Parts: sequence; structure tokens; C-alpha cells
Amino acid sequence: MKRTIAVLLTCHNRVQKTLECLEALFKSRLPQKLELNVFLVDDGSTDGTCNAVTKKFPVVNIIHGTGSLYWNQGMRLAWRTAASTSNYDFYLWLNDDTILDKNALSELLMTYEEAVAIDNKAVVVTGACRAIINSTQFSYGGRLNNDEPVIPNGKLQECVFINGNAVLVPNIIFKEIGNLSNDYTHGIGDNDYGLQAINRGFSCYTTKAFIATCPPHVGPPGWCNPDNNINRRWQIFHSPLGLNIKEYKLFRKKFWGKKWIMFVAKAYVRMLFPKLYHKINLFK
Repeated sequence: MKRTIAVLLTCHNRVQKTLECLEALFKSRLPQKLELNVFLVDDGSTDGTCNAVTKKFPVVNIIHGTGSLYWNQGMRLAWRTAASTSNYDFYLWLNDDTILDKNALSELLMTYEEAVAIDNKAVVVTGACRAIINSTQFSYGGRLNNDEPVIPNGKLQECVFINGNAVLVPNIIFKEIGNLSNDYTHGIGDNDYGLQAINRGFSCYTTKAFIATCPPHVGPPGWCNPDNNINRRWQIFHSPLGLNIKEYKLFRKKFWGKKWIMFVAKAYVRMLFPKLYHKINLFK
């Protein structure tokens, strides 16, 4: 029986990365009777992304954003559009800076099937990404409660937090949870979704092997980087592309209850006094 996957992406002004991501996706080895449909939100790009994608990959469904959607809201639009066109078996979140291996889709589906056989219910599978091609240096994927990365070891491994670089969500879970939360603009939505799944009785797994390459962000986040002055740190602290403290507070309150105060207080201290924070290591 044929299975269908809607691949969801959002992009803004990085045409070369977007094209490289799509090229790797379309070069992937597809398991038999698997059909892909790709939904890409072009969020107001001015670098020719739309025309370039249409020319090279005319099968991609391009959705035009407002120019202010960022990742979470762009992915919500892609998901909403895809779900309105067909009843897909799976949805694959894919970051446009993530380069899939040729066997990535097979690995995601094999991990899913093995995990379902153990759990007897649907699961979410996040793809483990390496920092550099052909390396085993973890960059994104699944993490545990202490933020420790779950390194692929050839065996099934559960995780608590999921990064949205390459995530397989079955339609069963989508029907239960719905779209990514509307509480977030750019980040946090992927972590939120994984925790929602766990709270609903589902499990999150990481792939048994690395399936993609995506370089990590290097150095401390801008909002707590001592090389930035306080005004710059404060700006990034509130920016959708930074910590976005208001949305971070919502996230912490949603899953940690009254403990949110501790998390938010630490964030303010880290932003205001980054050198001191690092020295005393408040996360320990």
C-alpha cells in the first residue's frame, strides 16, 4: 500500500541553502511505494528564492508568506496548507539548512516502525544531524532532560527534547496534537511539540544513525555573549531570533509550572552578567 509524506519547509533569503536542501531531499532513496509532496513557505524572500526553486524543482508547492513569519509560524503555515490538501500518512519537518543523506528517509521510517512495534502506538522520530559531513560530531536531533545529546549508537533511543531540523510526525499524532503551537514566533515550537507528544502518552525517538548534516551555531547565543554590549544583548534577548523572553516564559510555565520563575530568573542573570554567569555556572 502506498504511503505519503508531506515535507514541510520554510525559508527566507538563503536561496543557495534552500536549493541544496531540496536537491538532497530529491536525491534521497525512497522506500518502495512512498510518495513525497513538498510544501515550502517562501517568507518574503527578496533574493530570488521563489523563482530559483520553481525553475529547478517545479513540483514543489510554494506558499507565499508575509515576510514576518520566522520558523515556527512559517512551518505552521506549511503544515496547515499540506493538511488541507490531503490526508497524509506522515509529515516531515525539514530545515532548509539541513542536508539529508541519501538513506535519510529510509532511516526515519525504519526507526519509526521499530519504535511502534515496541510502543504499540505512534511515535515522533527526530533525525540525528552531524556538524560536518562524514563526521560523528552531534549538532541537532534529540536531547535528554539535562540537555545531553542523544548520540546515535545503532539502537533505538528515546529522547525528551527534539530539534526541528528533520522530524517525522505521523498523521495519528498530528490528529491528536494538531499543528505547532501558535504561542511561538521562531524557536521553541519544536521542543514544545515533542513535550506535548510525551504528555499525551506518545514517545519521541531519535534515529539509530546520523541521517543529515547541519552545522551548529558556534559560540554563546547573542543574548548572553559578553562580546555584545548590554544594549545589544537586551535587544537579542527580546528578539524572535534570540531567546524571545516572553515566549520562553510561556514555554517554561506550560511544562514546568511554578519552576518557570527559576528558569526566567537565570536567563535574566545570564543576559545581564554573562561573564559572571559562566564563571559560577548556574546551570549546575
